[in-house]
Amino acid sequence: MTPTTSAARILELRGITKFYGSVTACDAVDLTVDAGEIHGLLGENGAGKSSLMKVLLGLIRRDAGTVLVRGEQVALDSPQEAAELGIGMVHQHFSLISGLTVWENVALGDTGAVNKQAICAEIAEVAARYGLSVDPEARVDALAAGERQRVEVVKCLRRNPQILILDEPTSVLTQAESQELFAVLGRVVQEEGRAVILISHKLAEIVQATDRVTVLRKGRVAFRAVTAETTAPELARQMVGRDVSLHDEAAALGLLPVQKTRTAEGEAHDRQPPVLRLAGLTVEKGGVRVLEGVDLTVGAGEICALYGVEGSGQAVLGEVLAGLLAPTAGTVEVAGRRVDMSRPGALGKAGLGIVPEDRHQSGVVLDMSVTENLTMKSLDRLSGRFLLRRRAMLAEARRLADEFNIVAPSLDAPVRSLSGGNQQRVVLARELSGHTSVLVAAQPTHGLDVGAIEDMYARLRQAAADGVGVLLISTELEEVMALATWIAVISSGRITGALPVSDATPERLGMLVGGEAA
Repeated sequence: MTPTTSAARILELRGITKFYGSVTACDAVDLTVDAGEIHGLLGENGAGKSSLMKVLLGLIRRDAGTVLVRGEQVALDSPQEAAELGIGMVHQHFSLISGLTVWENVALGDTGAVNKQAICAEIAEVAARYGLSVDPEARVDALAAGERQRVEVVKCLRRNPQILILDEPTSVLTQAESQELFAVLGRVVQEEGRAVILISHKLAEIVQATDRVTVLRKGRVAFRAVTAETTAPELARQMVGRDVSLHDEAAALGLLPVQKTRTAEGEAHDRQPPVLRLAGLTVEKGGVRVLEGVDLTVGAGEICALYGVEGSGQAVLGEVLAGLLAPTAGTVEVAGRRVDMSRPGALGKAGLGIVPEDRHQSGVVLDMSVTENLTMKSLDRLSGRFLLRRRAMLAEARRLADEFNIVAPSLDAPVRSLSGGNQQRVVLARELSGHTSVLVAAQPTHGLDVGAIEDMYARLRQAAADGVGVLLISTELEEVMALATWIAVISSGRITGALPVSDATPERLGMLVGGEAA
C-alpha cells in the first residue's frame, strides 16, 4: 500500500497558479506525491500538465502557490536548482543532439573532467538495471525513435533523481518494453523510496502502473483517487468531461480487449486496385540490410497497416516514402506510375502525402507560422511570377484550418505555440490538401491525448472513405486492429505475413512479429 503519512511525503504543490497573458494554464493546483509511489497525472492537451511540470522543473516561474520538497519550501527558480533537489524529467520530445554519440549526450551537463570509460560503464549499469538496452558508442542520428527514448530515460536515471517525471515514456516503446520499464520502476521506487510522476494518455497503463492518480481539466484538478479504487472508464470521463464509449475509443485510450475494425462480412478480403505498390524494396545502411525485398500494396480507399515492434524497419520505410532515403534496390509505384526515387519531391508530385513519425523533426517547421506550414506544399499555385501571393496563402490556410478544426491563436502564430493534436492536424491538412492518392501515416497518434487521437482516427477513416489509400505504420496493436482492413507484419526488415483484419488475432500477429509463420 502506498505510504500516505506526512513523513513519507516527498513533494507537495499547493495552489500552483500560472498565467500566460489572459490565459490561466494552472488554476490553484494542489498535488501531493509520496516516497515509494508512482503517481499518475492525466489530462487532455492544454489541461495544464506541461505548465505544472515546467514549474516543478524550474523552467517557468509560478505566479502563485508554494512548492515543498521533503517538507521544506523551495523557490525552484532554475532547472539547476530542481536538479540539485533531485528532480529529473524524461521529456516526450527528444532533447538529444543528433550528431553526438549516446555517451556524449549522456555526459552533457557534467562538470569537471569527462571520463568516457566511466560514463560508458555508468550507462551500462543503468541500462542493465532498468532493462533498457543502449549502445554507448552509437550515434544518436542512427537510432530509431524507440532507441532514442531509451537514451533519454538512461540519461535521466544516471543522475539518480529522487523525483522522476516521465512524460509519455512508452509512446515509442513496445508493449513488452513498457511492461518491463514499469516493473523495474515499481520495484525501484518501493525499495529506494523514490517517487515517479507518470504522464500518459494510455489509461490501461495508468491503471496498471500507478498507485494514485490526479486528473487535470482546463487547468484545474478535476479528480483524484487511489488508482485501485477507480476505473479506466471513470478516468476517461473525468479527463474529457463527458461519458466515453470504450467500444469505439478503446484504441485511443490504450484499453483492452482489442477491438477489430468493424467491416461488412467479407469486405476486408476484397482488396481494391493498388494506389501504392512497393516491389523488392531494399535498403542498406553501413553495409547492413535494414529493409530486405519488401513487397507491399495499398488499395484505393483502404487502410493497410504495417505492424511490428520498434526497430523492425518501419522507420526506415517511412524515411524512404518521405523521400529522405534512397532505396538500394526495388521500385515504388504511386497510382500506377513508377516514381523516380532519385528526384527530390518526386513522391509528393506523384500524389503521396506523409504524416512522419516525428512531427517536430520532419513534419512541421516549428518557428514558421501556421499559414506557412499549411501551404508549403502548394506554393506553386499560390505564387505569382516572382512573389508569393500572401492573400491567397491566408485564404488557403483559413480554409484548411476550418476544415480540419485547427485551433490556433492566429494563423500567423508559430506552429510551436499549438498543442500536439493541432500540430498533427496541420500536418494532415497539408498532406491531404493536394491531389493525394496515397497517405502514409507513421505513428500518427504518438503523444496525443484521447480527444486528438479520436479526431486523427476519424480523419484517417474519412480519407479512406474519400478513396485515398492509407498506409498506417504503427507499433500499437489496438490502433492497428481498430483502423486497418488489411495488416502486413514486418520483422527484421522483412514482411513476414499479410492478412485481412478479420483473420487477425493478437496471438497470430505476435507470431509474425517474431518472424514465425502464422
